[in-house]
Amino acid sequence: MSRIESFKRALEEKRAVKIIAGIDNFNAESVKKVVKAASNSGASAIDICANPDIVAMVRSMTDLPLFVSSVDPEELAHAVALGADAVELGNFDALYKKGLSFSADQVLNLAKRTKELIEDTFFCVTIPGELEISEQVELARNLEDLGIDLIQTEGHFSNESPSNGVRGLIERAELTISNTIELSRNIELPIMTATGINPTTASLAFAAGASAIGCGSCVNKLDSELSMIAVCRSLVEIAERSTQYSLELV
Repeated sequence: MSRIESFKRALEEKRAVKIIAGIDNFNAESVKKVVKAASNSGASAIDICANPDIVAMVRSMTDLPLFVSSVDPEELAHAVALGADAVELGNFDALYKKGLSFSADQVLNLAKRTKELIEDTFFCVTIPGELEISEQVELARNLEDLGIDLIQTEGHFSNESPSNGVRGLIERAELTISNTIELSRNIELPIMTATGINPTTASLAFAAGASAIGCGSCVNKLDSELSMIAVCRSLVEIAERSTQYSLELV
């Protein structure tokens, strides 16, 4: 089974866990730690930036399906040539911190250009969390018609300090989970829920209709490799339990 086929199977079984090093993480040592944690925990895929040196390094480190994220179609196409198994247009959440924003038309046009360049490569597109939900649904339907393989949701970047404890964790994930619910009701494509997804909120994402979760800061902000592995394993276990629970209900 090819790398991307193994990810597709996890998607079909609604238990895929993608660990995100960061679209703006160009620190080789930091990326290495995240990749090792994902590889040693049974994660379904790793997601990295489009830097050629980082892509080549990670491809030599692991047999995990490799996603490369960027908002530049040419960068994504180059990453495929370097060994990426999948490309992701996004994640936009990290770019909001730099004052950037993306309209539905911009995302659709970028997706069309990327699709022209990558041919049959597995293609995921992030729906900007800043869009009104009606715009998100329309964009998702247009992307579905375009032949995209996977939709990723996200929340909304905020400079406001979150609440303490579990309440803060749930507040951070609330918007992306609600977006998952809305989109899952309106499209047939599998959905990956990202932004604020961690061991506390992961089960909520699967309950909302996600086939996959994308988890970044709960892993890549940790200092200890052991802690990274522990969190990744926890996420994988939650995904497996969610799948088992769903099967029991059928």
